[in-house]
Amino acid sequence: MSSIAFTAWGYEVSYLELISAITSFTGVWLGTTGKRITWPWWALSSALYMVFFYQVELFASAALQIVFILAAVWGWRDWAPTGAVPGALSQRIRIYWALGTIVSVIALTPLLSHIGAAATWSDAFLLIGSLVAQILMVYEKVESWILWLIVDAAGTVQYALLGYWFTAVLYAAFTAIAVLGWKRWHDTYSH
Repeated sequence: MSSIAFTAWGYEVSYLELISAITSFTGVWLGTTGKRITWPWWALSSALYMVFFYQVELFASAALQIVFILAAVWGWRDWAPTGAVPGALSQRIRIYWALGTIVSVIALTPLLSHIGAAATWSDAFLLIGSLVAQILMVYEKVESWILWLIVDAAGTVQYALLGYWFTAVLYAAFTAIAVLGWKRWHDTYSH
C-alpha cells in the first residue's frame, strides 16, 4: 500500500494515503448528516490513517486513530438507529472542556518532543482537540462541530507545513464540512 498512486503538487500520494483520505472524507460527510453509518467508515479510515501517520512519524496522530476506532464502536453502539439527536453543552461544561483541552495539550507537548515526533504543539493539539471533538460527537453535542472546525484548520496548516499536501487538502475540505456539520446539527437542535 506504500506504492505511489499519483503525484500531486510534487508530492507522491501513496495508495494508503489515497484510500485513507477517501474513506475518511466519506465518514466525515456522513457525520454531518447525523447518520449512524458514519461510524464504520470512521473506524476504517482511522485504521488506515493510523498506519500512514506512524509511517511518517506523526505519533500523536497515529495514536489518535486508536481513539477514533474505539469512539466509532462507542458511537455505533450509542447512537440510535435513526441517527444523532443533537444537543448542546451548558456554558459551564463548555469552559471545563476548553480548560481540560488546553491543559492536556500543554502536558502532552513535551512528551512528543522527547520521543522525536515530527511536530509537537500542533500534533498535541490535533490529538487532544480531536479526542474532545470525537467524545462530544459521540454524545451528539453541537459543539463537536465547532471544535472540529478549529482542529481541521490546524491540521490543514500542520500537514501543509510538513509537505503532506494531499492530506492538507483533505483537512481543508474537513474544515468546510465542519461548518456544514455545525449548521445542520445546530438547525436540528434549534427545532
